Amino acid sequence: IAMMMSKKMINNREKNSPFECGFDPKSYSRMPFSIQFFLIAVIFMIFDIEIALIIPIVKILNISNLKIWLTSTMTFLFILLSGLYHEWNQGALKWAN
Repeated sequence: IAMMMSKKMINNREKNSPFECGFDPKSYSRMPFSIQFFLIAVIFMIFDIEIALIIPIVKILNISNLKIWLTSTMTFLFILLSGLYHEWNQGALKWAN
């Protein structure tokens, strides 16, 4: 019922093709890329953010209680390394099978 009531018409070839000044496109607009590349990129971003979180931990050492600082730092590093271990065991870091 919603399809019949909506103003949107059925897509055709002209609406789905990219506009290039009236010319037919030279290549397909949606190029496929490797899922493995995407997974490595996501893992890199996660570890990059974690490194950005480690830098303030070192700066806080001077103004914090040593026991609390050491406990929180070791907990954070344990979570970081256990995530790396899990990704390694799942084969997410292998580029070619």
